[in-house]
Amino acid sequence: MNFAKRGALLAAILLGSMGAAAADSIPGMRGHDHTGITVPDMKQAVDFFTNVVGCKKAMAFGPFADDKGTFMQDLLGVDPKAVIEEITQIRCGYGSNIELFKYTAPDQKDLTPKNSDIGGFHIALYVDDVAAAKAYLDGKGVKTRMGPLPVKEGPAAGQTILYFQAPWGLQLEAISYPDGMAYEKGAETVLWSPKDPAK
Repeated sequence: MNFAKRGALLAAILLGSMGAAAADSIPGMRGHDHTGITVPDMKQAVDFFTNVVGCKKAMAFGPFADDKGTFMQDLLGVDPKAVIEEITQIRCGYGSNIELFKYTAPDQKDLTPKNSDIGGFHIALYVDDVAAAKAYLDGKGVKTRMGPLPVKEGPAAGQTILYFQAPWGLQLEAISYPDGMAYEKGAETVLWSPKDPAK
């Protein structure tokens, strides 16, 4: 084996032994900044996130449109005549941000995906006590699902979860794992958590 091949093999072995640190990455990627969600009614969405969930509104801006060109399509992959009426960014505790969009567009669809649908999603919020969160949400008339459900087996053992829904159908989850989860013992990579803002 020539020197170049041995060097490439050694580099592959060393990089492979480094695990996640050697994985390809967007240059300079530091973490999740926000999740964007299109909502049917901005006032309703901001009211839900601030007055029910307990997030804080940080800023709002807009509208954005291009009635003569293809800017909206080129930038965002939407119909060229789409209009973003408003963007509102909110912060929820020690977690990353949520960006709410109020769009109108000629081809706009009004779909509320289930968690099982391709493209379906939910937002999970860490809480100290899922049972207290359920009692609070029930008292506010928020639709909650079965739970709190404690997970007792497998890598996620230690967490308790409860799914609930915003008035327009957005799926959310209350989750808690005050003593960590089973997978953490010996894990090479531990999930980030908002329960400890110092980490």
